[in-house]
Amino acid sequence: MNRLAIGAALALVPVMLTAAAVPAEAKIQCSKGYQNVAGSMIATPYCQDNYVGAVAREYGLKVSDAAIRENPNLKRNVCQLVGRDIRIYQACIDANAVGGRRGP
Repeated sequence: MNRLAIGAALALVPVMLTAAAVPAEAKIQCSKGYQNVAGSMIATPYCQDNYVGAVAREYGLKVSDAAIRENPNLKRNVCQLVGRDIRIYQACIDANAVGGRRGP
């Protein structure tokens, strides 16, 4: 019975080595606020926030993509400064929205 278990384990070794040799490509690919998902470009919050950061840096603001994604107040402040730029206007709509009650 031990020979059978050893044989089965040895049969799996090439499969495990092949899987370990192929690097996993898990990095999100963004282009101008859109994420490449199975060949289709889809607007995602992650890529939209990265694009807000990129456009803000073009205007001279010193912000990182991660800071925009992780700090909603920073995103709101950045959007108040450069959110009228047509490239990021849509990404800044929620950040520029004023909460509160509507009418009486």
